[in-house]
Amino acid sequence: MPIRLTLPPTLRDRIAGSDRPQIGMWVCTGSPPVAEICAGAGLDWLLIDGEHSPIGLETTAALLQAVAPYPVTPLVRAPSDDAVVLKQLLDLGAQNLLVPMVDTAEQAAAVVRAVRYPPRGIRGVGSALSRGARWNRVAGYMADADRYVSLFVQVESATGVESAAAIAAVDGVDGVFVGPSDLAASLGLLGQQSHPDVTAAVRTTFDAVRAAGKPVGVNAFDPAVAQAYLDAGASFVLVGADVALLARGSEALADTWIGDGA
Repeated sequence: MPIRLTLPPTLRDRIAGSDRPQIGMWVCTGSPPVAEICAGAGLDWLLIDGEHSPIGLETTAALLQAVAPYPVTPLVRAPSDDAVVLKQLLDLGAQNLLVPMVDTAEQAAAVVRAVRYPPRGIRGVGSALSRGARWNRVAGYMADADRYVSLFVQVESATGVESAAAIAAVDGVDGVFVGPSDLAASLGLLGQQSHPDVTAAVRTTFDAVRAAGKPVGVNAFDPAVAQAYLDAGASFVLVGADVALLARGSEALADTWIGDGA
């Protein structure tokens, strides 16, 4: 008899079941050992980034396997809202998806359809072939697929901010993540994520999403900015990245031991 398996709680469930915000970091290197090191650090969640990194499908699968033994929740950011890519990510075992650049409720609804099986969606059926269902070792996976998958969408444009309430209200959207970097660019403030107009737009999105009864998250590497967003009601926040830690740490070594090179 095959082993009957269960899947871990989704990020949606982790957020709902916690009495504090969930703190996480980016995983961008594509290195399974680096991902495993980060997974064992004691953080709540990791963002495996398929949008701004060299991480493709095979690497995503390897990263998910590397972090699976640890009590950390991985959220996989897709490169786009393409329904085929979302299907592939779900099948390789991504239970939690973040879809970037969602500007309207209609786009959010299309993303929801992409991650749901018929008749409520268009997700292709391949559970017997996929790690997502542990090759059909998760009993009733297809019938309960919505319970095993959480979907977050990213608001990161002026249009998205205007539509945030409608986006958050879409059935099947489990939360909204605000991207200050692209939002700053959209507002004509490229590279100025902490500009007052950008932080005001982030807070406007927070208010709209929370009013819809959905959790809202954000990226903030500056500790003071991160704390301000937590104080404003963020339920999940990214406060660092593997590549940034490596860059700043190696720079600190060089500065300590070499200085200005003289």
